Amino acid sequence: MGGPGAVVADGNEYAGLVRLAGPWWKNRRLLALNAWIALMLITSTTNGYDGAMMNGLQSLTQWEASFNYPVGPQLGLLNAIQNIGCLAAYPFAPYMADGLGRRFSVGFGAALMCAATVIQTASQNVRMFIGARFLIGFGLTFAQSAAPLLITEIAYPSQRGQATSLFNSVWFLGSIVAAWTTFGTFNIPSSWAWRVPSALQGLPSLIQITLIWFAPESPRWLLSRGREEEALRTLAYYHANGNEQDPLIRHEFDEIRANILRDEENRKNVSWLTLFKTPGNRRRLRVIIAIAVFSQWSGQGLINISPLITRQSTDMLQNGLLNIWNFIIAITAGLLCERVGRRTLFIVSTLGELNSMVVFWTLQTVCMSQYTLHNNIAAGHTVIAFICECCPNSQIAFTPLIVSYTCEILPFELRAKGLTLFFFTVSISLIFNQYVNPIAMQALGWKYYLVYVCWLVFEAIFVYMYVLETKNRTLEETAA
Repeated sequence: MGGPGAVVADGNEYAGLVRLAGPWWKNRRLLALNAWIALMLITSTTNGYDGAMMNGLQSLTQWEASFNYPVGPQLGLLNAIQNIGCLAAYPFAPYMADGLGRRFSVGFGAALMCAATVIQTASQNVRMFIGARFLIGFGLTFAQSAAPLLITEIAYPSQRGQATSLFNSVWFLGSIVAAWTTFGTFNIPSSWAWRVPSALQGLPSLIQITLIWFAPESPRWLLSRGREEEALRTLAYYHANGNEQDPLIRHEFDEIRANILRDEENRKNVSWLTLFKTPGNRRRLRVIIAIAVFSQWSGQGLINISPLITRQSTDMLQNGLLNIWNFIIAITAGLLCERVGRRTLFIVSTLGELNSMVVFWTLQTVCMSQYTLHNNIAAGHTVIAFICECCPNSQIAFTPLIVSYTCEILPFELRAKGLTLFFFTVSISLIFNQYVNPIAMQALGWKYYLVYVCWLVFEAIFVYMYVLETKNRTLEETAA
């Protein structure tokens, strides 16, 4: 194996090592690797399906009738219980990912979600449904806290940024399927109108449970467990068609091993407090928490007023079309992350959100008042058009990049805990949107938009000052 020289190859040399001889889809091993990555992406798709399905079910009178038309605190609990399940699992998820492996953690979470969807589909009362929703959230945390780690740590170097950026982006794919499924079952006169979407929710998890055990484990995790030969074989098989002496494999393996061995002593004493102990870790933590909060507190929660101006079926159709639009923007931006750069996309996204809040939300307020006071249907439809104009700005960075950027800037020994903390922060921010935004909108009306304008100015300044570029670097270089 290569010595120290293999660890510190300069940028030009490394770029030459990762340059593929032809299209990746013509390389059988890379095709297989990306198929395994697609299997990990299913976790995010399941999450997207779940969120959109619950929104869709609340538009179904059949679902409401099955649970005695839940309102008030009971309806609030039905919406929040999945998030509560996620919160309950956060303290344990990183220990499973680090202790038993990324692959096992994904399989464990998928198994819990699969069992929960069976209970949810068969629910005979609201307590049974709530219990199933809690278990879905609990299992989701284990799967989504490990799947991005595995993607980041097994992807071909030149494809790592795009592959990990797809994780959050395919959330919309699940959301699209759920929105159109509930739209399709809308006219079923029985409880199967909501049981069919519930049953289909378990299909992605079932696929994961069946296939996950054949997927490769993270070479970095294998090295951290002293399984060097297995790690080398995995890298060589997927990144160099099995050639363990390939210069790229020598560079990758030596760099990963050097970093794992260097941090071995620190890894024995890693705890949640380690995230706060050094200036470097505190800088990472500051950025991770910030982008997690920004992803939810940029005004997206305010678009929920749109159902006020649409009929039940029209609302479901609108949600389905909006999800398709968001999916296209997020996928496109994620695939451009290596060419354009993460920092540039974050800046463009933040400034776009600020522009949307100042211009489009102002126009929306005028149109909404015209609809409310004069029942002006054209003004109501204009509101929907503004929503379609505003949403893509968030999808440029705060959908595709937030998970991948978090994984990139964290060192191996903190990656699982840091990513879990990221998802925890997202959950807390979502709870804020669910409970505070409606109250504030009722109390302040259009003035509440000004709060978000000021907040978005802060976001733009923070992103410009603290979000650094990570493109064209190895995972170990970025996390150093």
